[in-house]
Amino acid sequence: MPRTAPQAKKDAVRGYGGTIVECEPSTSSREAVFAEVQARTGADFVHPYNDPRVIAGQGTCAMELVAQVPDLDAVVAPIGGGGMISGTCLALSVLAPGIDVYAAEPLNADDAARSFRAGHIIADDAPETVADGLKVPLKDLTWHFVKSRVADVFTATEDEIVEAMKLIWKRMKIVVEPSSSVPLATILANPDVFRGKRVGVVLTGGNVDLDKLPWMKG
Repeated sequence: MPRTAPQAKKDAVRGYGGTIVECEPSTSSREAVFAEVQARTGADFVHPYNDPRVIAGQGTCAMELVAQVPDLDAVVAPIGGGGMISGTCLALSVLAPGIDVYAAEPLNADDAARSFRAGHIIADDAPETVADGLKVPLKDLTWHFVKSRVADVFTATEDEIVEAMKLIWKRMKIVVEPSSSVPLATILANPDVFRGKRVGVVLTGGNVDLDKLPWMKG
């Protein structure tokens, strides 16, 4: 795990009996440290998002969404490495192919948006954003879904992400982390795209340090 990961994430991993090996907050450091751990322990590698098993598992979120909410026009999900958006695309392409899928990303870590525009993967190693869960780059499996099924990739500023997080906490009473707030932030930043539509929003996690909330000063 990155040494800068929220303490809530670290506590949860240890609480479930996991052992944490810390790395620097960059893709290159994480991959290097994992290679060392794998060589030392012989562990099996399950990639956090570029793995068919992970993509299929994350697709169950969209399955539940369309089962519970009829007549959706669009679904917006966050994108970092692309596991969640890939699973969303996979499920909806079968169950509800008429639903548009939009990806939401921090402007400070907008490699997916730039990749989408360029038509090929553009990878950043260590972007800086409050949405720490969305700092990783796309890989080959997830890029397949982004380029073939995603309607567009929208971005949100750091302030927009924090304001969306506060709105969810205050109005919905749901504890979400900044990464989970990016979809709502992009919807609020692009009202003309979503006005008059029935939109499903995927909220993906609530790992926050309650004594270090992003709107706290100091």
